[in-house]
Order: sequence, then structure tokens, then C-alpha cells
Amino acid sequence: MLPGPGPIGRATVPARVGPFGRVTGLSRVMGTRTAWTGVGDGEFFCPGCGGDRNYQRLTGRRRFTLLGVPVLPRGETGPVVECAACLQHYATDVLDHPTTTRFAAMLRDAVHTVALAVLAAGGTCTRTSLSVAATAVRSAGFDDCTEEQLGALVEALAADTGRFFGEPCGAGLAIELHEALDPLAPHLAPTGREAILLQGARIALADGPYTPAERDALSTVGAALTICGDDVTRLLAAARTPS
Repeated sequence: MLPGPGPIGRATVPARVGPFGRVTGLSRVMGTRTAWTGVGDGEFFCPGCGGDRNYQRLTGRRRFTLLGVPVLPRGETGPVVECAACLQHYATDVLDHPTTTRFAAMLRDAVHTVALAVLAAGGTCTRTSLSVAATAVRSAGFDDCTEEQLGALVEALAADTGRFFGEPCGAGLAIELHEALDPLAPHLAPTGREAILLQGARIALADGPYTPAERDALSTVGAALTICGDDVTRLLAAARTPS
């Protein structure tokens, strides 16, 4: 589950935060009134609802009130993000967290990129390694991925970069791994990051022991997933042990 910040501080006077344009914090005699103005909308992962929801981005102007009548400005407040479903307000950094749909796409692309990198590093693209890689990629969301497709992509990758199969992870491939994994890593639990690395390790081991190039590629994967070097070594050793 993706983490997220809690609701921001509410007014101390008894009033419910409402949807677009509703006032808050109104007391019977003296208080403050906030008039919210919408400045944007979209879809986000609502930590209160626990799922993808529509939102409005709001800014507000506060005024001191006397008997419910605004008399003095008290400055601006916000911006905040208001969930269209639960009406909770959140700090705008909640939008940094991907939606469930976006997270699934990021994970799918990450597994696919790792599989290609490890296959390219392996140098042979045997039927066994292609089979393990295709299974991992299908499990991540590419339902129609085949061994033949992966083999063709690895060959195209080598032709495009001018690399030979079995070479250490070059700068271009390292950049692709970081581009796929860096945005995903902060939103994965440690076990999730380790699972991606272990999938890559099983692909490398499908046709025999690790080659130096495969180890190099897997080390790059571990670094992009913010797994420390000692843990990468431990996980690569654990992948060699039959379960």
C-alpha cells in the first residue's frame, strides 16, 4: 500500500470542511471564515479512502468574522488538496504519490526493464532464461509477453546501443535502469524492492551461475532500488539456494 500524509490541521471552532466554495471555521459570535477557490483538479491516491479518487486543489482567503459577517482579512491559506469522495484536506505533497494505476504501470515497466538488462548481460538468451524472464514480465502486467518478443527486444537493444551480449552494464543501460527504478523505489517496501532484484537474479541463474556481466547488471539494479551493497550480495547468494 502506498504511504501518505494525514489530514492537515483543522480549525478549532466547530465546523466541517466542505467541498469547493464552502466556508469553514464559523463560530456563533467571533471566528474565522475561509473561502476556498479551486485552482486545479485531477486524480490522486487518497490516503483516507485508500484508493484512487478525484481531487480539487484549493487556495483560500481567511477573514475574521463578527456575528458571521466578515470584517477583517487574515491572509491566505493553502494550497490544499481536497478529496472529492471523503472531503478530507491534505497537504499538496500527497500528489507526489502515484495513483494505483500509475504505480502498477511503473512496476510493470521496472520488471520489464530489469529482465531485458539481465538477458542482455547474460549473453546467450537461452530458452530457459527467456522462459523465466517472460514469466516474470507477464506476472508484472504484460499479459501477452512471449519469449520470442523478449529475445527480439534484447537483440534490438544490442543493435541500438552497439553493445555485444555479455558485456558489463554500459552507461546507456544503467541510465535506463535508473529511469525505470528510481521513481518506483520510494514507493516500495523493502521486501518489494528485494523481490524485483530476486526476479532479475533468477533470470540470470536460469542458464547457469552468474557471469561477471550479470553481476554487474544486478548490482546496478540494486543500487537503483536503494538496496545497499551488502544486501545485494546477500540476496544474490540467497537466489542460488533452491527454495
